[in-house]
Amino acid sequence: MFKRMKKMLKKEKGFTLVELLAVIAILGIIVAIAVPTIGNLITNSETKAKDANEELFENAARLAYTAGYNTEATQYTLSELVDAGYLDEIPNVPGTDSKYDAGVEIKDGSDANGGKVFEFDDSIDDDGVE
Repeated sequence: MFKRMKKMLKKEKGFTLVELLAVIAILGIIVAIAVPTIGNLITNSETKAKDANEELFENAARLAYTAGYNTEATQYTLSELVDAGYLDEIPNVPGTDSKYDAGVEIKDGSDANGGKVFEFDDSIDDDGVE
């Protein structure tokens, strides 16, 4: 009889409550570690996208200035660069649904050639006012 019972107990398949609790605890730890990491990845990607957009705006302004577009200006608004064909469109600010409302400031460079420095400036609005 005991042999029979032992055999039956060995044939039973499934997980004990302790095993299930251990798995749930491990999954909880993994989630606790993963969620903040994913949040940081999203924040970092938004920051990198903003930096890339700012560089794009500066390069568009540099191209416009080099091509002779309004070389007396001290700044270009993004709308002005779109209207002149140096930007296809004004993109959304990463992580939001709103478009950039900014411009690029043109400053005299510090090199011996008297070059220009182009800096993104988010305080310039669409009307060109700082």
